[in-house]
Amino acid sequence: MRSTILFLLAIGFSTGSLAQTTRQQYIERIGVIRQNIEIFFGDASTGYYRETNPLKQGEKPFSHLWPLCGYIQAANEWEALSGQTALFDSVLAAIQPYYDSASIPAYGAYIVREKRDDRFYDDNQWIAIACLDAYERTHRKQYLEQGLMIYRFMMSGYDTVAGGGLYWKEKDPSTKNTCSNGPGVLVALQLYRATGKKIYLDTALMLYNWTKANLLSPGNLYYDNIQLPSRKTDKRTYTYNTGTMLQGSVMLYQFTRQKKYLQHARELAKASLQEFFRNNSFPDHYWFNAVLLRGYLELYKIDRNKTYLDAFRKYGEHIWEKERDRANQLIGKSNVKELLDQAAVMEIYARLAMVTSR
Repeated sequence: MRSTILFLLAIGFSTGSLAQTTRQQYIERIGVIRQNIEIFFGDASTGYYRETNPLKQGEKPFSHLWPLCGYIQAANEWEALSGQTALFDSVLAAIQPYYDSASIPAYGAYIVREKRDDRFYDDNQWIAIACLDAYERTHRKQYLEQGLMIYRFMMSGYDTVAGGGLYWKEKDPSTKNTCSNGPGVLVALQLYRATGKKIYLDTALMLYNWTKANLLSPGNLYYDNIQLPSRKTDKRTYTYNTGTMLQGSVMLYQFTRQKKYLQHARELAKASLQEFFRNNSFPDHYWFNAVLLRGYLELYKIDRNKTYLDAFRKYGEHIWEKERDRANQLIGKSNVKELLDQAAVMEIYARLAMVTSR
């Protein structure tokens, strides 16, 4: 059966890059990616996942947490698209071995029984975002509880050094990053939507205002971090940093109806497309780009401007035509394939399918 699907995909999509991909084609692609994740990255004997295939020399036998942060979000989007309900809980179960019941519980960067590793605020926030998305979809209390646990952990990374903001990593006061503050805004806003408690909106505004004041570039992109204590800015720009602040801006507009947030979202969307989209492609990291798509889709709910989604449709075709291993249908330009890449493209296709009418 698998070989038949792969053959049909190989002949069915090999010449279709100029036509808009149909909803069914996205679903078929997702089916192959899901299957490949289990075949090439899953470890049935433990329930764990491997980070790469083949494993790199000296690499740990199982995945760090970050790829699973990508997979659980992809699982949520697949369930929202398909109406199926088994995958999200399966991935969440695979994340539980990373749970570290320290004084402030949260997930560590690696399987705790194997190695007690660092705990990153952003890794945990990505899980919270997925769980709170799942809560909005299902109203299952356990997903809300996951979000609340991670909110408590992330706020343990807040202080007033440099005027506020969240650190990137627990017990490492050397940087405050957009990649921990942007998703922090989203976690807080999702909890506000779920509970109606103003403290979460206040938190979101506090983190949003600090990040915008300290890490927004003159060109309406978001820089990576502020280094401490020097206060030097790392001016590298990545799609996901602008993506979280774009999504947060739209959500703040939805909750407050203050047009300044919508205006900023539009500025970020325009600047990011101009900066990052070249030759039907975004920069190299698929997952970073999936996070940018989340922001574009949030703005699409308000503006119904297809410009940004059309760019991602072209990008989706570019990936399938140019960056797919035809032998195994694995995503990635190098010989070593990554779990996070498969999950990211699965998410991109699921989100595009949701806004594709036929």
